[in-house]
Amino acid sequence: MRILIAPDKFAGTMSAAEAADAISDGWRRARPGDTAVTLPLADGGPGFIDVLDRALPGATRRTVDVLDPLGRPVEADYLREGDTAYVESAAACGLHLLDPAERDPLRATSYGLGLLLSHAIEDGARRLVVGLGGSATNDAGAGMLTALGCVFRDAAGEPLPYGGAGLALAHSVEWHPRTRGVEFVAASDVDSPLLGPQGATHVFGPQKGADPRRVALLEQALGHFAEVVEEQVAMPGAASEPGAGAAGGLGFALFLLGGRRESGARLTCDAVGLDAEIAAADLVVSGEGSFDSQSLRGKLAAEVASGAAAHGTPCLVMAGRSDLASHPDLAGVHSVAELVGGPEAAMAAPVEGLTALAEKVAGEWRE
Repeated sequence: MRILIAPDKFAGTMSAAEAADAISDGWRRARPGDTAVTLPLADGGPGFIDVLDRALPGATRRTVDVLDPLGRPVEADYLREGDTAYVESAAACGLHLLDPAERDPLRATSYGLGLLLSHAIEDGARRLVVGLGGSATNDAGAGMLTALGCVFRDAAGEPLPYGGAGLALAHSVEWHPRTRGVEFVAASDVDSPLLGPQGATHVFGPQKGADPRRVALLEQALGHFAEVVEEQVAMPGAASEPGAGAAGGLGFALFLLGGRRESGARLTCDAVGLDAEIAAADLVVSGEGSFDSQSLRGKLAAEVASGAAAHGTPCLVMAGRSDLASHPDLAGVHSVAELVGGPEAAMAAPVEGLTALAEKVAGEWRE
């Protein structure tokens, strides 16, 4: 058989390329006669630029100096192809840039992403595709917008402090973004609104270091900020748009700049020619760190499964852990945690665990 192995990253443990190699190695141990083709993918989060760099031979990679979520110097890359720049938000404000003890969305800022976008604009880019995902921030993109020339002030006329907590003080907006003539695309892996039970804070805040008290504070702060900004920028309803809550509210900020949302998974799948690769395969294997209800809301594995179903090609998902036992477009869902005895064991030896899982699944597979 010809096996197409097309996973996303396993967040915190493996890149998409490393996961693809682990699955390929395990599969070939059990079925050495099969042809395994690896196609690492991304849905807008970490790895977005790496995938596009391999898929777009005419693009050039550029490295610039920006700031991380706590204002420290860090280098970040973007990809330039013609007048389009592909930017990965996590490169400047990603969770991976902070130690676990440093994670605090009350303080973390997306200012560094604004610097990264400014570099691309000053370099001549007129279309910016911004991959959203994996952020350490929950500031509704206020830091990013500040770096692009906007000023948010409190009732005393002072600029707001950086981070999600300061949004509660918002009173007035000086809306002069240095983005005239620039088209923005929010390449989002989720369709969450900014606020509410399915919004940025409640769904993603805890993984960024927000305990229940901080979640409540952030939700209130973002709600106040959105109300002030929507009124003064004349963008009513922006916070309710699908994808506004992506990456701690960066989707909301991009919508304020006139941007539109596109599926990050679909964008990368189209760029790498996934449809043609599926058509040539007898079996498709995708994967990600956690396959759960969020996976069904625009994430990579669900996108791959949908594409395989359209061709009538069976598709499997191999995940670090899974809350979903099945999916209509899948021939099977398998997890490393179930094989090795739990999530902690799976995290302790991720490559070995995924390789062993692939070997087991391949040995049991019946064409």
